[in-house]
Amino acid sequence: MASTDTTNGAVQISTGGDSVQTRRGFLGRLTGAVVALGALVASWPLLRSLVPNVLYEPPKRFRIGTPESFQEGVTFLEEHRIFLFRESSSFHAISGVCTHLGCTVKFSPFMTPQEETVRQLTYRALGEFQCPCHGSKFRGEGTNFAGPAPRPLMCFQVELSPATGELVVDTATEVARDFRLVV
Repeated sequence: MASTDTTNGAVQISTGGDSVQTRRGFLGRLTGAVVALGALVASWPLLRSLVPNVLYEPPKRFRIGTPESFQEGVTFLEEHRIFLFRESSSFHAISGVCTHLGCTVKFSPFMTPQEETVRQLTYRALGEFQCPCHGSKFRGEGTNFAGPAPRPLMCFQVELSPATGELVVDTATEVARDFRLVV
């Protein structure tokens, strides 16, 4: 049975055992618990920063399909942000990411293909790339010629998988502008 004693104005609670708890002792322990909880909450960002966030990046090398599944001309692969060009049996891939601020460029086809010469490379241009964000323009093979873009669009390695017969694009490997995979 619990009893209370009010000696000298302090309330003591006795639970029948030897331990006597005062109001001052209870409030001291409660204050200590609140301070400890506050310190834990305040140090949580520091403790969380010791565990790195995992960044899941898409693979740099991926299959895009069989050569027969792509029509003649230009195909935009939105998931990978690349343009795949097919001219009869040759293929090449150009990045769809503007080198200025990373916007996705749009391909504007010409009414009729044109012969263009850029840096001693003559090719048949099907159109040009235009960035809708800041107005950069790129020739059909990716060379920048207008706007704030500092570099040409990247050209990626394209190869044929011997196991599956599908086209494989490797965005980690940049190739020359005149690279073509002939199937």
